[in-house]
Amino acid sequence: MLKVIMIYDQIQSGEGTKDDKMVPLGAKKEPVGPAIMMGQFLKKIDAKVVACLYCGNGYYNENKEEVIRKLTAMIQKLKPDVVMCGPCFNYADYANMAAHVAYNIHEKTSIPALAAMSKENEEVIGQFKDKICIVKTPKKGGTGLNEALNNMCKVAKALVEKKDTSKLKEEVCFH
Repeated sequence: MLKVIMIYDQIQSGEGTKDDKMVPLGAKKEPVGPAIMMGQFLKKIDAKVVACLYCGNGYYNENKEEVIRKLTAMIQKLKPDVVMCGPCFNYADYANMAAHVAYNIHEKTSIPALAAMSKENEEVIGQFKDKICIVKTPKKGGTGLNEALNNMCKVAKALVEKKDTSKLKEEVCFH
């Protein structure tokens, strides 16, 4: 069974609202937020969420290097098969954190990582689409969330299995 770690902002983790930006780095050992909705798709790829790591957007913005370093160290210690950062929807701060963290994990570990966000995050997508897999999601409240969660799982499995992801990326990722 594949072990998955999710990385969230304070909203997706259930630790705060959009105004609670200073939530410090934390972890939950059970699936929360989108990971619960993703359950049916995780089953399809024989995977389970073993932890959800999170950080408030404001806390991240004021402590970027520290947060990226600590999240990467936590990933190395927990040794998941894959890391999913998102879904970020159209939250720009979260998308920025997710892309930077996924890229750092990709660069500093042998563990594959992906990000997931909506097209409204053009700047981050433009900066990272050639460096990491960024799965397309709807904006908050948009249609197609289940499809996006399923696509996140498909990409995660393909990355773990080191399969050729070019066709899948063309279909479900920004490129």
